[in-house]
Amino acid sequence: METPAPKPRLREQFRNVIKVNHYSIRTEKTYWYWIRYFLRYHRMRHPLEMGPNEVNEFLTWLAVSRHVAAATQNQALNALVFLYSKVLDHPLGDIGDTVRAKRPARIPTVLTHSEATQIIGLLPEPHKLIASLMYGSGLRVVEACRLRVKDIDFDRQIITVRSGKGDKDRNTLLPAPLIEPLRERRARIRRAWSEKDAFYKCDASLPYALRRKYPSAARSLEWQWLFPATGLCADDEGNIVRHHLHVSAVQKVVRRAVRAAAIGKPASCHTFRHTFATELLRRGSDIRTVQTLLGHTDVRTTQIYTHVLGNAFAGVQSPLG
Repeated sequence: METPAPKPRLREQFRNVIKVNHYSIRTEKTYWYWIRYFLRYHRMRHPLEMGPNEVNEFLTWLAVSRHVAAATQNQALNALVFLYSKVLDHPLGDIGDTVRAKRPARIPTVLTHSEATQIIGLLPEPHKLIASLMYGSGLRVVEACRLRVKDIDFDRQIITVRSGKGDKDRNTLLPAPLIEPLRERRARIRRAWSEKDAFYKCDASLPYALRRKYPSAARSLEWQWLFPATGLCADDEGNIVRHHLHVSAVQKVVRRAVRAAAIGKPASCHTFRHTFATELLRRGSDIRTVQTLLGHTDVRTTQIYTHVLGNAFAGVQSPLG
């Protein structure tokens, strides 16, 4: 009689489900962080020995004792819901009333057009072009870094964002001033690739399972990163590949430029996206169009930018004049 194969450890089960559902590496790291935190809080008990009461206790402790932000508490809850429903096949159901971290009502920081262009002008390449895409197309920093040669449609002046937040694809604007810089960048990549430059002898990293489905894609021109990293790394299967420019490298350079510009605002990469939305609304674009370009599922998320503009007051004027 054959001995049944041992059941995979929780970490392996978790990673397998993450891959099957095509979650991003960032989501995998974040979810596992909270799952591990939850297990340590309960002295490494197996999650199947626990349930809604233990989850409730953990989330309440995060809010009361650790004073986490509302978004952080929600992130922990999402990770645990994923663990129980997707990995363990034991949905949590009702976890009862937890002490919820308070979500402060904050209006996002936005830049004026001149402030945005001032900061962008202080950036070196390719960070300057990446920041221009964040401001001109409303891209998140990770979306800009992940662009490939095939994602730019010069004829229709459209940028396709692949696997954005929520693993959704969308189209957004290709600003006219960026057409020529992007054409030149693509031409340089094409030239180096066709001449078999040493830089392109290594495969570009590909999404899950695509390497096996399209074995030649990793070396094709269309799948090359627009903003490749200078170094190499190993993918999930142990293959040495070239990934895109790391998000943290762009964030670091943008922070330096913001300080150098001395604009007096706590701006970051995401501020360019906020400014994109605000400028479109200020110039008369309708909110549904802006929602589509940003990739927001709910229009209420986009409506925060009407508060930035002051449009929420429907033309009411101060008695002072």
